[in-house]
Amino acid sequence: MKLKLLGAFLLCFAVVAAVATGNHYGSWHVAPGALQAARWVAIAVLIAYAAARRSLTTWILVSMVIGAEIGHDWPSFGVSLRVLSLVFLRMIKTIIAPLLFATLVVGIASHADLKKVGRMGIKAIVYFEVVTTIALFLGLAAINLTRVGVGVKLPPASGEQLAAIKQDASDIILHIFPENIAKSIAEGQVLQVVVFSIVFAMALTMLSEEKRRPMLALAESLAETMFKFTNIVMLFAPVGVGAAIAYTVGHTGLGILVNLAQLLATLYVSLLLFVLGVLLPIALLAGVPVRRFAAAIAEPVSIAFATTSSEAALPRAMEALEGMGVPRPVVAFVMPTGYSFNLDGTTLYLSLAAVFVAQAGGVHLTFGQQLVMMLTLMLTSKGVAGVSRAALVILLATATSFGLPMEPVFILLGIDQLMDMGRTSVNVIGNCLATVVVARWEGEFPGPVGSKQEAVSSRQ
Repeated sequence: MKLKLLGAFLLCFAVVAAVATGNHYGSWHVAPGALQAARWVAIAVLIAYAAARRSLTTWILVSMVIGAEIGHDWPSFGVSLRVLSLVFLRMIKTIIAPLLFATLVVGIASHADLKKVGRMGIKAIVYFEVVTTIALFLGLAAINLTRVGVGVKLPPASGEQLAAIKQDASDIILHIFPENIAKSIAEGQVLQVVVFSIVFAMALTMLSEEKRRPMLALAESLAETMFKFTNIVMLFAPVGVGAAIAYTVGHTGLGILVNLAQLLATLYVSLLLFVLGVLLPIALLAGVPVRRFAAAIAEPVSIAFATTSSEAALPRAMEALEGMGVPRPVVAFVMPTGYSFNLDGTTLYLSLAAVFVAQAGGVHLTFGQQLVMMLTLMLTSKGVAGVSRAALVILLATATSFGLPMEPVFILLGIDQLMDMGRTSVNVIGNCLATVVVARWEGEFPGPVGSKQEAVSSRQ
């Protein structure tokens, strides 16, 4: 299924390439009208394919091609379609505050028993924060090295956007802390919402189980509701993405598509470097049997890659780790906690994508401002575990908080599915490795043994 998706994606870009090449092919000359008609015939075939597939991802890809063609053929009309992308943006913005509040409260307050698990809980949390921080900075280094967003010509940032970015240190510190949570939500101050949510969750953990449970159940229900709300809003995504592409191409031309291909390559190279340069050394230092570990997680990682959801791979991943010899109590604690606090692939993507948005918008961020953005991403990415396209909500929240333009975020949605395959797979690899490492630190993993009987006895 994913190969078909990749084929459709390549076909889409082949059509766009035909737009870019004009009407001269060596010694052949094609009438402009005939070439345009041929492109629209190809687009009609893509529409028929999307209708047959009935896949939201396929429709998003096809709408991206349609938007590029509209922006190329009728630039003024393409620019006028921006209102549709802004409608989509407003709907996404309504999700941010309740989703962050609910997921953070559930992620923190539902693990109030960290005091009971003691040493293992502390080690797990420290490991999660160290590794995800490395992932953030690796993504930050990659995008600053490749600078694939530079050269994208978007409308200049507004005065309000620039004012949101050009703040001194004292302003930044003050804006972290809310004075009125309703005001923070209305103004899109995502970091203030996060701080309020964290303190609220900490206070909730201090209550008795009788008083804590109703509020936690409410937060869990709110989180699930907002995820369903996101699914409904995403049904409008093909229209929003197509309109955003039409506006961008009509305003700037087709160069943005080259930048997207470069960004996709940058992400996958960065994820590969993270696995080989960070996770593999950690496994070797912790004494994890790498070959046996790789064989055990191959199936859950392939499930994550195919479904672009870490949640879908969770049951098989837990079973595979128990089969390796990791005790069930360790698996049951570390894996679910990691799904809230250890999204390595997602955090790497978010840092890379956020700076890409700034570069594409022509907004220069100093290193200090990028560090503040990394802090924001480090906090906002917690709790949104393995839900397809939840990273889009986090990215939009961060861009809004820092006054960055929205158009590059919509453009990213066109290749989000392809990026999601890689980052979700790395999420699962990272969480599986974290579980084995914590078990090794606790002296509850037998090490590089091979017999099935030893694995069973170690769980007993």
